[in-house]
Amino acid sequence: MKNIILLGAPGAGKGTQAAFIKEKYGVPHISTGDILRRNIADGTPLGLKAKSYIDAGALVPDDVVIGLVEDRLAQSDCNGGYILDGFPRTVAQAEALDRVARIDVAINVDVPFDVIVDRLSGRRVCACGETYHISTLGGDETCRKCGKPLYIRDDDKPETVLRRLEVYRQQTAPLANYYEAQGKLRNIEATGSREEIFADIEKVLDDLH
Repeated sequence: MKNIILLGAPGAGKGTQAAFIKEKYGVPHISTGDILRRNIADGTPLGLKAKSYIDAGALVPDDVVIGLVEDRLAQSDCNGGYILDGFPRTVAQAEALDRVARIDVAINVDVPFDVIVDRLSGRRVCACGETYHISTLGGDETCRKCGKPLYIRDDDKPETVLRRLEVYRQQTAPLANYYEAQGKLRNIEATGSREEIFADIEKVLDDLH
């Protein structure tokens, strides 16, 4: 198996596809958010350093994040390959990653921004954990599991989604050019069903040598 980076805008469905890849190929799905939380909970030196920035309301510097990722990739379960999701987010992070790891392919889960805005701004959630899309509710915005009223999360509101997408366009989208220049980029048009999208990803991974 190979070392994979999943690229894509917020709401593109990277987490779903990472879960499919993990299940089929048996490789760990590595999220920098999970790494940060685990190291902070365990009180590791890097975790404590990261916590000091978070507590101060500052972004965790790239060198700290790179250190956390490098430690995680050195663990034995990564020997047969891994999926990196949510990292790198910038070209500077990608360059730093190249100094400590070998990346075989960057799969760009490509969804038009208007589709993402509709997908996220149409999402409704319930306090019990259930999630719906307004297109399936028929105007009745109550939870079909517990009957409580559904609500829209702050980060799913259209104006917030547009801001998140603009940050992605400025900071993260250039990663596609970075990995394309290395011959490692594979674009997946992700407007079909989850299963159809995964079938295209399977072809990419199975064709790698």
